[in-house]
Amino acid sequence: MTLRPALLIAVCVGALVGATALPANADEAGGRGRVAEGARAAGAPVGHYAALGDSFSSGAGIPIETDATCGRSDHNYPSLVAAATDAAELTDVTCSGAETRHVTQAQNTVPPQADAIRPDTSVVTVGIGGNDLDLAGVIKRCVLLAYLAPHGSPCKNSYALFGTDEIGSRIEATGPRIADTLRTVRAKSTRAKVLLVGYPSIVPDDGSTCRETIPLATGDFAWLRDKTKQLNAMLAQQAATHGATFIDTYGPSVGHDACKPAGVRWLEPAGSETGAGLHPNAAGHRSTAATIVTALSD
Repeated sequence: MTLRPALLIAVCVGALVGATALPANADEAGGRGRVAEGARAAGAPVGHYAALGDSFSSGAGIPIETDATCGRSDHNYPSLVAAATDAAELTDVTCSGAETRHVTQAQNTVPPQADAIRPDTSVVTVGIGGNDLDLAGVIKRCVLLAYLAPHGSPCKNSYALFGTDEIGSRIEATGPRIADTLRTVRAKSTRAKVLLVGYPSIVPDDGSTCRETIPLATGDFAWLRDKTKQLNAMLAQQAATHGATFIDTYGPSVGHDACKPAGVRWLEPAGSETGAGLHPNAAGHRSTAATIVTALSD
């Protein structure tokens, strides 16, 4: 069946900004325990843990949803890390749609995320920045252009008129906002270990395509890959500059992108029934949790 462009856009953008919880399977239910088993042997318990971030951190679409407003799951990586490290207390304020400004400003009725940090907070994870690029708007444009021109790189070309790199400029402009976020976190707790979490591999790292799963033009798959890497490079640089630890989620997720079949992929395709489309699923959050636990142990 061929979907109309408006329906394709609705599926992709809707999946990007929200999700509906579904019953957990046995693999998801056991994930927290497996992360914990490996972690407790490697690191000491932590005290108060504050988790800040957007839908890639909140676990949008992963059962069981504990906060419908923010699409927050009890199987997201903050919950897994807290359990694995025997954290004395977790304050998880990750929220779908959050931008860097929502670290210090309210997000509609949701208080500023920085309010979760206390002077005695010992660990802070921050996974944010993608929404500052208007990622939902980018996907909407890419899907529409792919319907009109399925071959080549129409979306890339539309963001590179007159020799510009609009998305690259947005990433560059987000850098100072990430810096301000890290300074805010540090000011709230001078003793906390701060970890800045990157974004995973949404599409294949080798540039291959899967238009039947993700309705982008063939050449725009590689472009989206490159922009994701550029975003992560900026985050890594800001982390290094401001005394935070960068958590690479892209490298571990290569080969587990949204084009892969169920059971292999760590990100869900648009229209998925097991999680939010183009977002990490339960397995992706387990991987991120394990990487964070290792960083805390080191």
